[in-house]
Amino acid sequence: MNDSLKTLLIVAFLILIVWNLGAGLYYMLVDKGQSKRTVNALTKRIALSVALILLVVLAIYMGWITPHGVGR
Repeated sequence: MNDSLKTLLIVAFLILIVWNLGAGLYYMLVDKGQSKRTVNALTKRIALSVALILLVVLAIYMGWITPHGVGR
């Protein structure tokens, strides 16, 4: 997997996370607690965040990406 594809995948995850965070805010302001759309959007955001963390940990373990070693 080349570097630009890895970067694109991580950026896509981050965009989806921010999108769901914004959707949760919007639904919270518009629905005023009358529906579960806010909870659903924030649940998706948490799931995407956990998936991204697990993906990065897996990529480091498999050697697809290497930590840059700041602080060594």
